[in-house]
Amino acid sequence: MTASTAPRPAPTAGRAFSFRWPDPWRAGVIAVAVLLALPILTVFSAVFLPVSETWHHLVDTVLADYVLNSLGLMLGVAYGVLSIGVTCAWLTTNCQFPGRRVFEWALLLPLAIPAYIIAYTYTGMLDYPGPVQTALRGWFGWGYGDYWFPEIRSLGGAIAMLSLVLYPYVYLLARAAFLEQSVHALEAGRILGAGPWARLWRITLPGARPAIIAGLSLALMETLADYGTVQYFGVSTFTTGIFRTWYGLNDSGAAAQLSALMMLFVFALILTERWSRRQARYHHAGQRSKPLPRLQLVGWRAWLATVACAMPLLLGFMLPVGQLTAWAARTLDATLAG
Repeated sequence: MTASTAPRPAPTAGRAFSFRWPDPWRAGVIAVAVLLALPILTVFSAVFLPVSETWHHLVDTVLADYVLNSLGLMLGVAYGVLSIGVTCAWLTTNCQFPGRRVFEWALLLPLAIPAYIIAYTYTGMLDYPGPVQTALRGWFGWGYGDYWFPEIRSLGGAIAMLSLVLYPYVYLLARAAFLEQSVHALEAGRILGAGPWARLWRITLPGARPAIIAGLSLALMETLADYGTVQYFGVSTFTTGIFRTWYGLNDSGAAAQLSALMMLFVFALILTERWSRRQARYHHAGQRSKPLPRLQLVGWRAWLATVACAMPLLLGFMLPVGQLTAWAARTLDATLAG
């Protein structure tokens, strides 16, 4: 046997450089991420700017109002959207009552109306010269100052308006989570003696918690970013303060510093949403062996469920659209007559 004498290739000094085009999907994601990060980085870069006299003026006068009103608005809207969204999602998913099939999709309609539009509409309906107070004065013979009526243009009014248009975020995600819940877990709870309410609090809601928190985070981010509603109602929040500082006081640096402070609230919401999941998976991979059983409501309970689902739709969509239609028809008649 003889050893092979075939010549071997000479070793190269280094590996040859070869250019590769980046993956288009990865490049696109990086480009979008950079575009999204630039405004945020620009806002936070304002923290390192010298503190101006305008900032000292804001701290001494109105900054506390901005923080407290923004926190109060967020807490109120959180309570409102959770109460409406989770209740309606559970009723339409787990119960059978008159109108359920219509409410399944109709409860999303308030999301189509901007918050400042519904705020303007309700102000026109509930102010002193509006149809509601005019009717009350006509029925009871009251005059100016003879009765108390809640002020719509207030922090409470802003909470109500934003809750009526933002609850579909919670409703949509909570309902999707309820539809994916394990039938076997619910049946096991029923066999162990848990009633409908016990199964709701011990099985259904814990399983849907990540989806509910995600919907709540979206609603609260929309609340923080809202300008039209709070400005029209005269509520001092971060958004109104940013506009006043930039355009009223002509200090873009102080306005950017206010924006950076508001972004801390946004990051707190994101961290809360991440913490709520705790890297846990709540998705049921197995298919259901049978459809999700619904609780058949009868009598006054059925009609109570119908009213509970009808009120958000009535207040958040039907009444504002009806009032806007009436105003449009009145304006059209006046235009044609003139």
